[in-house]
Amino acid sequence: MKHALLARLAQTLAIPVIAATFSVGTAVRAQNNLYNPSSLPSSGEVNGVLSERDIPTGQGGFAHDYRVELEEGDQITIDVLSDSFDTIVSLMTPDGLTIAENDDGPDGTTNSLLFARITQSGTYIVRVRAFGAVGSGPFDLKLTRLRPI
Repeated sequence: MKHALLARLAQTLAIPVIAATFSVGTAVRAQNNLYNPSSLPSSGEVNGVLSERDIPTGQGGFAHDYRVELEEGDQITIDVLSDSFDTIVSLMTPDGLTIAENDDGPDGTTNSLLFARITQSGTYIVRVRAFGAVGSGPFDLKLTRLRPI
């Protein structure tokens, strides 16, 4: 009788543990699929579209992220042009720390132009979003590595 009671207790405890393990594993896989930035092509140029299918910013708008490998000492410019919305471009670490950001470029338009000097080699995120809570449509993104003369 003691063995039957212990077997029943073990069976009762095993089911929730298996279910909890399955739920945690599924949640981790789902979380990894939720945020998967596009890779910036080697040309550094993208013709994209900002839409409601992109990342919610928490401020009513949306953002599109691109992953790029940069080297220590790189000096870069990032241009974002759009006739459809007021662009903002950000350069971020993979954990979300903003290194540099630009709203309106020096040409007096609502396009963005960002300059940055990279101090540590690694993976970075280029984020394109609209100023304010609204804004979507096509955009052109270009990352250029500046060369010393």
